[in-house]
Amino acid sequence: MMAVEQAREAAGRGDHELAYALLLEADAAEPLDQAGLSLLADAAYATGNLEATFDAWERAHARAVNDGDPVAAAAAAARVAMHLLLDTGLLAPVRVWVARAELLLDGEPHAPVHAVLAVARGYERLLSGDFAAAARLARRAIELGTAHGSAAPAALGRVMEARGVMFDGEVERGLALLDQSAALAISDEVDPLSVGLVYCELVCAWQGLAQHDRAEELTEAMQRFTQRHHALGSVHGRCRVHRAEMLRLRGHLDEAHDEVLRACEELRPYLRREFGWPLTELGLVRLQRGDLDGAQKAFLDAHAAGWEPQPGLALVHLERGDLDTAVAMIDAALRQPLGIPSKERPPNTELSRAPLLAAQVEICVAAGLIEQARSAADELDAIAAAFASRTLQAAAAHGRGIVDLAAGHFDTARHSLKQAVDGYHELAVPFGSARARLTLAYALQQQGDDTLAQLEFDAAASVLDRIGAPAPPRWVPAVGEPAGKRTGQRTGQQAHAGSRGSVRRFHAEGEYWSITFAGETVRLRDLKGLRYLARLLGQPGREFHALDLAAAASAGHVGGERGSVYAEGLHASDGGDAGPVLDEQAKAAYRRRLAEIDEDIDEAREHRNDEQVARATVEREFLVQELARAVGLGGRDRRVGAASERARVSVTRAIRYALSRIHDHHPALGAHLEHAVRTGTYLCYRPDPEAHASWER
Repeated sequence: MMAVEQAREAAGRGDHELAYALLLEADAAEPLDQAGLSLLADAAYATGNLEATFDAWERAHARAVNDGDPVAAAAAAARVAMHLLLDTGLLAPVRVWVARAELLLDGEPHAPVHAVLAVARGYERLLSGDFAAAARLARRAIELGTAHGSAAPAALGRVMEARGVMFDGEVERGLALLDQSAALAISDEVDPLSVGLVYCELVCAWQGLAQHDRAEELTEAMQRFTQRHHALGSVHGRCRVHRAEMLRLRGHLDEAHDEVLRACEELRPYLRREFGWPLTELGLVRLQRGDLDGAQKAFLDAHAAGWEPQPGLALVHLERGDLDTAVAMIDAALRQPLGIPSKERPPNTELSRAPLLAAQVEICVAAGLIEQARSAADELDAIAAAFASRTLQAAAAHGRGIVDLAAGHFDTARHSLKQAVDGYHELAVPFGSARARLTLAYALQQQGDDTLAQLEFDAAASVLDRIGAPAPPRWVPAVGEPAGKRTGQRTGQQAHAGSRGSVRRFHAEGEYWSITFAGETVRLRDLKGLRYLARLLGQPGREFHALDLAAAASAGHVGGERGSVYAEGLHASDGGDAGPVLDEQAKAAYRRRLAEIDEDIDEAREHRNDEQVARATVEREFLVQELARAVGLGGRDRRVGAASERARVSVTRAIRYALSRIHDHHPALGAHLEHAVRTGTYLCYRPDPEAHASWER
């Protein structure tokens, strides 16, 4: 078929949109053959049409069965299983499709498809916590892939083997296997998509161990690789989430925020439950920036997607002072883990408990539950030692320190907190280092060493100012503050700004803005973000919803007299939406997945596998909830209201860009606004009370 050949050529040069369109046209004219369906599946995946990918491979499977070609049918089933594993996190359908493929191959000689099935079955076991079975299947994938010249499943098998060994407690052996995997897996013999998956798996493995220095090296390599290859499906977006996590840890919060927003956009067409993963990272970035409303929204959205939003959501409640809710949330997360399978996060092992325990220490200290906090700190300490993770060891030292601090054991607290400061500093994790310094400052003060206490406090305040993070955790003021803070001493930046002049002016002059701050005036060409800032500066302390700013911009009120403002179609009352929650193809696919889960449940019951029944039942409930969310009374589609989220993203992006331009021309003002302007769903200009002065317009 001419269109199919044209599509093949388009895909070869990276034009997957054209390839997909040509293949759809050809398929409508005459159903595609086996090779054409394979090409259609790959083009659909490259363009973000996940359900079309499943549909094409399922059709290829059915055609091969009808043609009496069991190997081709099994190969198509294996591809369905791998995409289900990678992008949906639904393990029951994975088991069904692997079982179908294995039945087809019964009695057939070994072929590359056997290695692919070993990978799919092995990862299903790994994510279910059956590490012994995962290790056996990993070795099978390596041996079969090597024997049949199939490099991709062999490479994935090596990483799977390393992760399973580590999760099972053999950390040193697992680390050695990871190093071997990194050296052997990236080769010209492996196709780009599989290479991208191997990179992603290696990064996940290092980050799962909180070995962030090693993960950062691989993240940079992965980013360079994904920039050279375009048909990688969800790998691009996954790479962005990993990079955002590293940027957050390094204190580059604005860059991390932008990166994870882009990741959400790229991953939205692919992920289902696992979409909660980038949303959770978005919440963590916003939490560190002090945007509690935005953080809470991101965590709640992650929860709505079927993801575990803890400890982030509990920490939001801690910051708000709602200690009862924070204690209840973190306790429930530790006692009743959701157990959501994801290759991006460790399964229900000690590693998965570590961030929850670190949060529990802070929350329980704030609530006065010192013994419960100490128990959490002890468990975190044991996990950090078992997995030889320097990041976890720094977190454990901080946990021990704040427990001893709250209990009045200042000598031991001082020792542990110094370990935490040194650990985070060596790892280049400024937020962790600054928080540890704040608590160390109080311990020093309690021992009468006010001079050293003030040095630690000033160092912490400088770091927090630099990275745009808020003040210390809520529990610190509850037990005391360093002397300089209590006496109202300003940071060096604030004192410097206050000494150079008190006139502040933000005035529109034609196509420019004239801005005066700290005795210096600059003129900047008009930007939408500057108009939003003018509105915020005009009413310090007032919170504006992003839709209000966007609507005011549309009416021409943001910058005072200026009337040429528009807001990219965002209106508070426009009633716009982003279409149906699920399209018809997605709903049909969800119903097929439900049937597959029922099949898996029946088989598990027949084999009296209660654990598998329980897991599959949870997955079934998730899909039922998704369909219920998408379909209203009378079977009508529910539609997604997107105006508020679009306004938040658009207004925040415009303000962040304006702030970067201000910082280029007036660093002191840029630093002041970075510290005082809060973005998110609700935006506000909230300057330090001691440095407050009204703005002229």
